[in-house]
Amino acid sequence: MPEHRREWLLRSASGLAALGMGAAAGGIQAAQPSLNDSAPPAEGKTWRIGVISARVNGQPQPTNGHTWHFAQYLHPTIDLNVTQKYLDPGSQQFFVSTVRNPACNFGVLPFPDTRITHYDEADPAVAVAFTEAFPGVQVASSLEQMADEVDAVWLGDASGTGDDHFDLLAPALARGLPAFCDKPIGGTVAGTRRILDFAREHRAPLMSASIFRYEWGVEEVRRLQAAGELGEIEHVAASMMGGYSPDGWFVYGQHPCWSIVTLLGAGVEAVSLYARGNTAHGLATYPDRPPAALWYGRPDLSGDYNETSVHFTRGVYRYSPCIEGNFWLGHHYEMFNMARAFREMVRTRVEPVPHEEILAVTAMIQAGAKSLVEGSRLVPLVEVLA
Repeated sequence: MPEHRREWLLRSASGLAALGMGAAAGGIQAAQPSLNDSAPPAEGKTWRIGVISARVNGQPQPTNGHTWHFAQYLHPTIDLNVTQKYLDPGSQQFFVSTVRNPACNFGVLPFPDTRITHYDEADPAVAVAFTEAFPGVQVASSLEQMADEVDAVWLGDASGTGDDHFDLLAPALARGLPAFCDKPIGGTVAGTRRILDFAREHRAPLMSASIFRYEWGVEEVRRLQAAGELGEIEHVAASMMGGYSPDGWFVYGQHPCWSIVTLLGAGVEAVSLYARGNTAHGLATYPDRPPAALWYGRPDLSGDYNETSVHFTRGVYRYSPCIEGNFWLGHHYEMFNMARAFREMVRTRVEPVPHEEILAVTAMIQAGAKSLVEGSRLVPLVEVLA
């Protein structure tokens, strides 16, 4: 499998300062007033968050990008000197110039009512680095102990397959705790169903999605739809950067599938997939909505990671993670926005992502894989959901 793409992007961040990371956080705040609607914690309540690092084929992810980069928004303090010791050079620069830069706080960071209190990794020595970087965090002695001492959990998985997610989440879900579960949530349709059903059985609010769901452009699409100036959506094309591989489809193919479901919803009827070399093309059809195309392995997106084109009846809106051409500010925003959605779920116990959409993405991945070995035929999702 090609190296993890986000790590590649972060290693490329040495030119961050030249990109103008002080760019207009105030403008973003003004365009998205809902970012400032968070009420103060009731009676000084601070939500205690337990972070869990998933494994990849049984091996640890020492500086798991989906815990170090994504979950860090939930903790008020960080020792940047420690990040310089443990993180790669691109991540070191990203943390200093952007992620923990007060000039790029979107008017709400740090959150006033969340704190990471526990970090779980099967190898305690690996977990120590995280506790050094984030003062006040302790290594969890067990998942059960952590579930007894936190208010919510965040499971981060940078490039795993999801095979260990149920076992990692079960103690928290059994106690009804709100939980974020990284994609791919369960790996297979059966695995995803198992997690969703278990969470529902124990009334535990659950959130799972690709970071692509929280891009600035997604919000702009919503505004365009509400205004009605461009008419109805007639087609969606979701692309991500080069590097397709058969194994990678099950992990990174999630991203364009999530882009499609985010914009068009659950209810996908069938998926076809064709792959050659480092690229794969797919088609998702709906019985009652426009079709959508996906492209995993688009070679011209190496600097922007992904792009989505939304074709309306009277125009096309294209977006990438960038904000005004600035990838790193936009990447910071989508990570922050996902953490914000999780925080709101912790506070309200209202799930931000329908279970139907979570299951639909897993089924799209499985249908695409089946299509690939069956002559790229259009595979109905009912075949993999049965």
